[in-house]
Amino acid sequence: MPRSNRRRPEATDDDSFERFLGGLKRTESRRGLEYYVQPVSPAKALKEYTCPGCSQIVAVGVAHLVVWRADGIMGDAADLAARRHWHSHCWRTS
Repeated sequence: MPRSNRRRPEATDDDSFERFLGGLKRTESRRGLEYYVQPVSPAKALKEYTCPGCSQIVAVGVAHLVVWRADGIMGDAADLAARRHWHSHCWRTS
């Protein structure tokens, strides 16, 4: 198959921010604070992360949640940069 010579648009931080905010997220309250919670399917879980709830690894291929503040004072971009990947069970029990 011949190679495509078309230029692909480069992803910018703004693109990833908008893409992340456009997912299937929901809002949840914990201890008086609002959080965005977005599920990650096993097919989309391509990296390992450390769960802040149990300090164990969220392995590649494991469905989990990405959580970030919805009401932070530094703005949406800063809140999104501070997001964390949680095991679903750990988030439910936190």
